[in-house]
Amino acid sequence: MTSPLKMNREEMILFLEKEFPQYLGEITEVAEAYSLLRLPVDTSHLRPGGTVSGPTMMALADVAIYVALLSKIGPVALAVTTDFTCHFLNKPQADKALMAKARLLKQGKRLIIGEVELYSEGDAETLVAHVVASYSVPPKTN
Repeated sequence: MTSPLKMNREEMILFLEKEFPQYLGEITEVAEAYSLLRLPVDTSHLRPGGTVSGPTMMALADVAIYVALLSKIGPVALAVTTDFTCHFLNKPQADKALMAKARLLKQGKRLIIGEVELYSEGDAETLVAHVVASYSVPPKTN
């Protein structure tokens, strides 16, 4: 069972614009079970061979998990990535936006684990990468 949202899409966009303005991607959905980000691909995201670069895919995935966890715990700017594993599976389409769908797998008080499926827009069946990452949540201060 999923827990209710503490931040919706609009609140998330405002928070990230203030606290993390360099974030990558557009937040398209913030739902109880997942977050969905979209990154229009341009030449700055491509590597030789006409494919989306690994750092671009990993950055989008990292932000997608951050959005998914903030939607559950609220605006905690200092939640940080502690572990990140990315499996590149297929070549993304360079002429399509890159999509990142993030879900939380485990939500503890101090550690949150999530996964992201990355795919080219319009082809959710063909994953281009799969990410599992852990985030450390700072202790609450009263």
